[in-house]
Amino acid sequence: MIVVNGLRKRFGPQTALDGMTFSVEPGQVTGFVGPNGAGKSTTMRVILGLDAPDSGTALVAGRPYRSLDRPLCHLGSLLDAGALQPGRTARNHLLWLAHSQGLPGRRVDEVLEGAGLQGVARRAAGGFSLGMRQRLGIAAAMLGDPPALMLDEPFNGMDPEGIIWMRHHLRALAAEGRAVLVSSHLMSELQDTADHVVVVGRGRVIADTNIAALLHTAAAGRVTLRTGAPFVDAAAGVLESAGAVVSRAGEGTLTVTGLAAERVVAVLTAGGVPFAEISSHRATLEEAYLELTRDAVEFRAAAGPEATR
Repeated sequence: MIVVNGLRKRFGPQTALDGMTFSVEPGQVTGFVGPNGAGKSTTMRVILGLDAPDSGTALVAGRPYRSLDRPLCHLGSLLDAGALQPGRTARNHLLWLAHSQGLPGRRVDEVLEGAGLQGVARRAAGGFSLGMRQRLGIAAAMLGDPPALMLDEPFNGMDPEGIIWMRHHLRALAAEGRAVLVSSHLMSELQDTADHVVVVGRGRVIADTNIAALLHTAAAGRVTLRTGAPFVDAAAGVLESAGAVVSRAGEGTLTVTGLAAERVVAVLTAGGVPFAEISSHRATLEEAYLELTRDAVEFRAAAGPEATR
Protein backbone atom coordinates (compact mmCIF):
# COMPACT_ATOMS: atom_id res chain seq x y z
CA MET A 1 0.00 0.00 0.00
CA ILE A 2 0.83 3.66 -0.31
CA VAL A 3 -0.15 5.44 2.92
CA VAL A 4 -0.11 9.22 3.23
CA ASN A 5 -0.76 10.55 6.72
CA GLY A 6 -1.01 14.17 7.83
CA LEU A 7 1.37 15.65 5.24
CA ARG A 8 2.05 19.36 5.66
CA LYS A 9 4.32 21.36 3.40
CA ARG A 10 4.88 25.07 2.85
CA PHE A 11 6.90 26.81 0.16
CA GLY A 12 7.55 30.22 1.69
CA PRO A 13 4.17 31.82 2.41
CA GLN A 14 2.32 29.24 0.26
CA THR A 15 0.73 26.21 1.93
CA ALA A 16 1.02 23.30 -0.52
CA LEU A 17 -0.14 20.50 1.79
CA ASP A 18 -2.40 21.00 4.78
CA GLY A 19 -2.82 17.63 6.49
CA MET A 20 -3.06 15.47 3.35
CA THR A 21 -4.18 11.97 4.39
CA PHE A 22 -5.27 8.98 2.28
CA SER A 23 -4.21 5.47 1.32
CA VAL A 24 -4.00 3.56 -1.95
CA GLU A 25 -5.32 0.03 -1.53
CA PRO A 26 -4.12 -3.07 -3.39
CA GLY A 27 -6.35 -4.45 -6.11
CA GLN A 28 -7.86 -1.20 -7.31
CA VAL A 29 -7.14 1.89 -9.39
CA THR A 30 -7.39 5.03 -7.26
CA GLY A 31 -7.92 8.31 -9.09
CA PHE A 32 -6.14 11.33 -7.59
CA VAL A 33 -7.85 14.52 -8.73
CA GLY A 34 -8.06 18.19 -7.84
CA PRO A 35 -7.68 21.69 -9.30
CA ASN A 36 -4.31 23.13 -10.28
CA GLY A 37 -2.46 24.03 -7.11
CA ALA A 38 -4.39 21.51 -5.00
CA GLY A 39 -1.23 19.68 -3.88
CA LYS A 40 -1.29 16.58 -6.10
CA SER A 41 2.21 16.98 -7.56
CA THR A 42 3.71 17.91 -4.20
CA THR A 43 2.13 14.86 -2.60
CA MET A 44 3.56 12.55 -5.25
CA ARG A 45 6.99 14.15 -4.94
CA VAL A 46 6.89 13.64 -1.17
CA ILE A 47 5.91 9.98 -1.64
CA LEU A 48 9.00 9.54 -3.85
CA GLY A 49 11.25 11.42 -1.43
CA LEU A 50 11.90 14.23 -3.91
CA ASP A 51 10.45 16.78 -1.47
CA ALA A 52 10.61 16.56 2.31
CA PRO A 53 7.39 17.32 4.23
CA ASP A 54 7.36 19.75 7.11
CA SER A 55 5.39 17.10 9.03
CA GLY A 56 3.51 13.88 8.40
CA THR A 57 4.56 10.69 6.67
CA ALA A 58 4.32 9.03 3.25
CA LEU A 59 5.06 5.31 3.31
CA VAL A 60 5.38 2.62 0.65
CA ALA A 61 5.10 -0.92 1.99
CA GLY A 62 5.36 0.58 5.47
CA ARG A 63 8.61 2.46 4.84
CA PRO A 64 9.77 5.79 3.39
CA TYR A 65 10.55 5.34 -0.31
CA ARG A 66 14.13 6.53 0.07
CA SER A 67 14.85 3.79 2.63
CA LEU A 68 13.74 0.98 0.31
CA ASP A 69 16.26 -1.41 -1.21
CA ARG A 70 15.74 -1.50 -5.00
CA PRO A 71 12.82 0.97 -4.78
CA LEU A 72 11.60 0.25 -8.34
CA CYS A 73 10.69 -3.22 -7.10
CA HIS A 74 8.29 -1.66 -4.57
CA LEU A 75 6.81 1.37 -6.36
CA GLY A 76 6.92 2.17 -10.06
CA SER A 77 6.27 5.79 -10.95
CA LEU A 78 5.78 8.13 -13.88
CA LEU A 79 5.79 11.83 -13.02
CA ASP A 80 7.29 13.33 -16.19
CA ALA A 81 7.36 11.47 -19.50
CA GLY A 82 9.99 13.92 -20.75
CA ALA A 83 12.52 13.03 -18.02
CA LEU A 84 14.93 11.08 -20.20
CA GLN A 85 18.21 11.49 -22.07
CA PRO A 86 17.00 12.30 -25.62
CA GLY A 87 20.05 10.80 -27.32
CA ARG A 88 19.56 7.42 -25.66
CA THR A 89 17.54 4.69 -27.34
CA ALA A 90 14.41 3.51 -25.58
CA ARG A 91 16.09 0.20 -24.75
CA ASN A 92 19.25 1.83 -23.39
CA HIS A 93 17.16 4.21 -21.28
CA LEU A 94 15.49 1.21 -19.66
CA LEU A 95 18.77 -0.76 -19.41
CA TRP A 96 20.30 2.09 -17.43
CA LEU A 97 17.38 2.01 -15.00
CA ALA A 98 17.40 -1.78 -14.81
CA HIS A 99 21.11 -1.93 -14.00
CA SER A 100 20.63 0.62 -11.21
CA GLN A 101 18.22 -1.83 -9.57
CA GLY A 102 20.16 -5.03 -10.26
CA LEU A 103 17.54 -6.19 -12.77
CA PRO A 104 18.43 -8.40 -15.77
CA GLY A 105 18.41 -7.14 -19.35
CA ARG A 106 15.65 -9.56 -20.31
CA ARG A 107 13.28 -7.60 -18.10
CA VAL A 108 13.82 -4.58 -20.36
CA ASP A 109 12.65 -6.52 -23.38
CA GLU A 110 9.61 -7.78 -21.46
CA VAL A 111 8.41 -4.30 -20.47
CA LEU A 112 9.09 -2.90 -23.94
CA GLU A 113 6.86 -5.58 -25.40
CA GLY A 114 4.22 -4.96 -22.73
CA ALA A 115 4.15 -1.27 -23.64
CA GLY A 116 4.02 -1.97 -27.39
CA LEU A 117 7.44 -0.40 -28.03
CA GLN A 118 9.46 -3.40 -29.19
CA GLY A 119 9.42 -2.06 -32.75
CA VAL A 120 11.06 1.24 -31.76
CA ALA A 121 13.33 -0.05 -28.99
CA ARG A 122 16.49 1.08 -30.80
CA ARG A 123 15.25 4.52 -31.75
CA ALA A 124 16.41 7.60 -29.86
CA ALA A 125 13.77 8.44 -27.27
CA GLY A 126 14.21 12.15 -27.98
CA GLY A 127 12.32 11.68 -31.26
CA PHE A 128 9.33 10.01 -29.61
CA SER A 129 5.91 11.64 -29.56
CA LEU A 130 4.41 12.43 -26.15
CA GLY A 131 2.23 9.33 -26.36
CA MET A 132 5.26 7.12 -27.07
CA ARG A 133 7.13 8.73 -24.19
CA GLN A 134 4.18 7.93 -21.93
CA ARG A 135 4.41 4.30 -22.99
CA LEU A 136 8.16 4.34 -22.30
CA GLY A 137 7.47 5.85 -18.87
CA ILE A 138 4.98 3.05 -18.14
CA ALA A 139 7.59 0.50 -19.23
CA ALA A 140 10.10 2.09 -16.84
CA ALA A 141 7.57 2.03 -14.01
CA MET A 142 7.02 -1.71 -14.59
CA LEU A 143 10.73 -2.68 -14.66
CA GLY A 144 10.79 -3.96 -11.10
CA ASP A 145 7.38 -5.68 -11.40
CA PRO A 146 6.27 -3.55 -8.43
CA PRO A 147 3.15 -4.17 -6.30
CA ALA A 148 2.35 -0.43 -6.41
CA LEU A 149 2.33 2.17 -9.19
CA MET A 150 1.94 5.95 -9.18
CA LEU A 151 1.28 7.73 -12.49
CA ASP A 152 0.82 11.44 -13.16
CA GLU A 153 -1.37 12.28 -16.19
CA PRO A 154 -0.62 9.04 -18.07
CA PHE A 155 -3.35 9.71 -20.68
CA ASN A 156 -1.75 12.94 -21.89
CA GLY A 157 -0.65 12.79 -25.52
CA MET A 158 -2.24 9.39 -26.13
CA ASP A 159 -4.14 8.74 -29.35
CA PRO A 160 -7.50 6.90 -29.06
CA GLU A 161 -5.84 3.49 -29.39
CA GLY A 162 -3.31 4.47 -26.74
CA ILE A 163 -6.02 5.67 -24.37
CA ILE A 164 -7.89 2.37 -24.72
CA TRP A 165 -4.64 0.46 -24.14
CA MET A 166 -3.83 2.56 -21.05
CA ARG A 167 -7.32 2.11 -19.62
CA HIS A 168 -7.22 -1.68 -19.97
CA HIS A 169 -3.59 -1.87 -18.84
CA LEU A 170 -4.26 -0.01 -15.59
CA ARG A 171 -7.30 -2.12 -14.80
CA ALA A 172 -5.34 -5.30 -15.55
CA LEU A 173 -2.56 -4.20 -13.19
CA ALA A 174 -5.09 -3.61 -10.41
CA ALA A 175 -6.72 -6.98 -11.14
CA GLU A 176 -3.33 -8.58 -10.42
CA GLY A 177 -3.56 -7.15 -6.90
CA ARG A 178 -1.42 -4.04 -7.37
CA ALA A 179 -2.16 -0.67 -5.78
CA VAL A 180 -2.44 1.88 -8.62
CA LEU A 181 -2.59 5.66 -8.04
CA VAL A 182 -3.44 7.74 -11.13
CA SER A 183 -3.51 11.53 -11.18
CA SER A 184 -5.42 12.97 -14.13
CA HIS A 185 -7.56 15.89 -15.25
CA LEU A 186 -9.39 13.66 -17.74
CA MET A 187 -12.45 12.79 -15.67
CA SER A 188 -14.08 10.72 -18.40
CA GLU A 189 -11.06 8.41 -18.52
CA LEU A 190 -10.88 8.05 -14.76
CA GLN A 191 -14.59 7.29 -14.60
CA ASP A 192 -14.00 4.35 -16.95
CA THR A 193 -10.77 3.26 -15.25
CA ALA A 194 -10.76 3.93 -11.50
CA ASP A 195 -12.56 2.09 -8.72
CA HIS A 196 -11.88 4.71 -6.05
CA VAL A 197 -11.18 8.43 -6.10
CA VAL A 198 -9.39 10.86 -3.81
CA VAL A 199 -10.47 14.45 -4.48
CA VAL A 200 -8.19 17.15 -3.08
CA GLY A 201 -8.26 20.93 -2.87
CA ARG A 202 -6.07 23.52 -1.18
CA GLY A 203 -3.71 20.84 0.15
CA ARG A 204 -6.26 18.63 1.86
CA VAL A 205 -8.61 15.76 1.05
CA ILE A 206 -12.17 16.79 0.13
CA ALA A 207 -13.50 13.31 -0.66
CA ASP A 208 -12.09 9.78 -0.40
CA THR A 209 -14.69 7.40 -1.77
CA ASN A 210 -15.77 4.66 -4.12
CA ILE A 211 -16.58 6.12 -7.55
CA ALA A 212 -19.93 4.35 -7.84
CA ALA A 213 -21.01 5.77 -4.47
CA LEU A 214 -19.84 9.25 -5.45
CA LEU A 215 -21.80 9.18 -8.71
CA HIS A 216 -24.90 7.92 -6.92
CA THR A 217 -24.68 10.83 -4.46
CA ALA A 218 -24.04 13.32 -7.27
CA ALA A 219 -27.12 12.11 -9.15
CA ALA A 220 -29.17 13.12 -6.08
CA GLY A 221 -32.25 11.28 -7.31
CA ARG A 222 -32.76 13.64 -10.23
CA VAL A 223 -35.09 12.71 -13.07
CA THR A 224 -35.08 14.27 -16.54
CA LEU A 225 -38.51 14.79 -18.12
CA ARG A 226 -39.07 15.70 -21.75
CA THR A 227 -42.48 16.77 -22.96
CA GLY A 228 -44.01 19.00 -25.60
CA ALA A 229 -43.61 22.75 -25.03
CA PRO A 230 -47.39 23.29 -24.48
CA PHE A 231 -47.36 20.77 -21.61
CA VAL A 232 -44.33 22.00 -19.66
CA ASP A 233 -46.27 24.21 -17.25
CA ALA A 234 -48.90 21.53 -16.65
CA ALA A 235 -46.22 18.91 -15.98
CA ALA A 236 -44.42 21.20 -13.55
CA GLY A 237 -47.67 21.99 -11.77
CA VAL A 238 -48.79 18.41 -11.10
CA LEU A 239 -45.29 17.33 -10.08
CA GLU A 240 -44.86 20.22 -7.65
CA SER A 241 -48.27 19.40 -6.18
CA ALA A 242 -46.96 15.88 -5.57
CA GLY A 243 -43.98 17.27 -3.62
CA ALA A 244 -41.31 17.43 -6.31
CA VAL A 245 -38.86 20.26 -6.93
CA VAL A 246 -38.95 21.12 -10.62
CA SER A 247 -36.58 23.28 -12.68
CA ARG A 248 -36.41 24.02 -16.40
CA ALA A 249 -33.41 22.48 -18.15
CA GLY A 250 -34.16 23.55 -21.73
CA GLU A 251 -37.01 23.76 -24.16
CA GLY A 252 -39.51 21.06 -23.30
CA THR A 253 -37.18 19.61 -20.64
CA LEU A 254 -37.59 19.62 -16.85
CA THR A 255 -35.31 18.37 -14.08
CA VAL A 256 -37.26 16.79 -11.24
CA THR A 257 -35.96 16.00 -7.74
CA GLY A 258 -37.81 14.50 -4.81
CA LEU A 259 -39.69 11.85 -6.79
CA ALA A 260 -38.43 8.59 -8.28
CA ALA A 261 -38.83 8.08 -12.03
CA GLU A 262 -41.66 5.58 -11.49
CA ARG A 263 -43.52 8.06 -9.30
CA VAL A 264 -43.07 10.82 -11.90
CA VAL A 265 -44.69 8.57 -14.51
CA ALA A 266 -47.59 7.81 -12.18
CA VAL A 267 -48.20 11.47 -11.31
CA LEU A 268 -48.14 12.64 -14.93
CA THR A 269 -50.41 9.78 -16.03
CA ALA A 270 -52.91 10.51 -13.27
CA GLY A 271 -52.88 14.20 -14.21
CA GLY A 272 -53.41 13.47 -17.88
CA VAL A 273 -50.15 15.21 -18.86
CA PRO A 274 -48.43 13.64 -21.90
CA PHE A 275 -44.67 13.16 -21.95
CA ALA A 276 -42.07 11.92 -24.42
CA GLU A 277 -39.29 10.64 -22.15
CA ILE A 278 -38.47 10.15 -18.48
CA SER A 279 -35.03 9.03 -17.36
CA SER A 280 -33.12 8.91 -14.09
CA HIS A 281 -30.18 11.30 -14.13
CA ARG A 282 -26.78 9.63 -14.54
CA ALA A 283 -24.12 11.83 -12.99
CA THR A 284 -20.60 11.93 -14.42
CA LEU A 285 -17.35 12.05 -12.47
CA GLU A 286 -16.69 15.48 -13.98
CA GLU A 287 -20.03 16.75 -12.64
CA ALA A 288 -19.33 15.33 -9.16
CA TYR A 289 -15.77 16.70 -9.21
CA LEU A 290 -16.85 20.22 -10.17
CA GLU A 291 -19.41 20.25 -7.38
CA LEU A 292 -16.90 19.03 -4.79
CA THR A 293 -14.12 21.45 -5.81
CA ARG A 294 -16.29 24.51 -6.48
CA ASP A 295 -14.80 26.37 -3.49
CA ALA A 296 -11.28 24.95 -3.85
CA VAL A 297 -10.32 26.36 -7.27
CA GLU A 298 -7.34 28.67 -6.80
CA PHE A 299 -6.78 29.76 -10.41
CA ARG A 300 -10.00 30.81 -12.10
CA ALA A 301 -10.06 32.85 -15.34
CA ALA A 302 -12.48 35.73 -15.76
CA ALA A 303 -15.59 34.82 -17.72
CA GLY A 304 -15.40 35.71 -21.41
CA PRO A 305 -18.13 37.36 -23.52
CA GLU A 306 -19.77 34.02 -24.39
CA ALA A 307 -19.95 32.97 -20.73
CA THR A 308 -21.41 36.24 -19.50
CA ARG A 309 -23.89 36.81 -22.33
